[in-house]
Amino acid sequence: MAKPRSEFRFIFFAGGIFICYFIFGMLQEKITRGLYGDNEQFTCTLSLVLVQCVVNYTFAQILMLSWKHEKDTTRKIYYFSSALTYLLGMVSSNMALQWINYPTQVVGKAAKPIPVMILGVLIGRKVYPLKKYLFVFLIVLGVVLFMFKDQSKKVAHESQGLGIGELMLFLSLTMDGLTGAVQERIKSESSPSAYSMMVNTNGWSSIICLIGVLLTGEIFRFIAFVSKYPEVLVHLAGLAFMGALGQLFIFFMVSEFGPLPCSVVTTTRKFFTVLASVLIFGNVLLGRQWIGATVVFTGLFLDIFYSKGKGQAPKKVTEK
Repeated sequence: MAKPRSEFRFIFFAGGIFICYFIFGMLQEKITRGLYGDNEQFTCTLSLVLVQCVVNYTFAQILMLSWKHEKDTTRKIYYFSSALTYLLGMVSSNMALQWINYPTQVVGKAAKPIPVMILGVLIGRKVYPLKKYLFVFLIVLGVVLFMFKDQSKKVAHESQGLGIGELMLFLSLTMDGLTGAVQERIKSESSPSAYSMMVNTNGWSSIICLIGVLLTGEIFRFIAFVSKYPEVLVHLAGLAFMGALGQLFIFFMVSEFGPLPCSVVTTTRKFFTVLASVLIFGNVLLGRQWIGATVVFTGLFLDIFYSKGKGQAPKKVTEK
């Protein structure tokens, strides 16, 4: 009887990840690319990320109270650094959606192993096997195919807008790489629990983000916007809740079945998120872009399976 129950739990956790991040992706595109009222667009990116961080922090605190954990001896400067890069990665990723469509953002973010490897070599002085470089090369090739713009079909203002969006995406990937490097240092020195990392990272991110919305005055624009269009609050609440619940399902998946099955599930759901975005929001993709997306996810799957058994715990309980 144990095997069917185990299979049922796997299907339940995988289904939870798919559903939570599917809804999360649709709400994210609706909020950042949708039009409200007289064709107004939501541009309060810091406020959007602040809501996410606060809800993630609350979820993590509940988890900390529910399960036993050892005292975290990690230095606060490490968590502050991790939170800062994590926050910048989230903000730039969300800002990118003001200029690029959601499929482009998902495929671009799937290239996260690239900056992680580069910074691992330059900063951590790591040495990777030849196969690892091959898999990352496939990811790079796929991203280039997906994002390459046909010169004959460009329009001047579109070219500029897409350039800004791609720059934000590149910044987000760089911040992801730096976050990974800092978290590697945290893991090697004190090995805190996933709960503790989630609490501290989102706690510091919330503080930094709150200071940001106050200093920039965005908090007033945010209040004015949601007062004019209160339905945004419903979308924001759903986005934050689905993101935090998705992280919880990811933790359960990793805890019981390991990082490999979880990575396969999360990578697969990204591909279907791209497909859903095309079907629901009408983001038309060229044949070359479909090929590029396929190459990207092929490289990711190969990297996942090659890394089988090289770790039994996640670096952090989150998916961006």
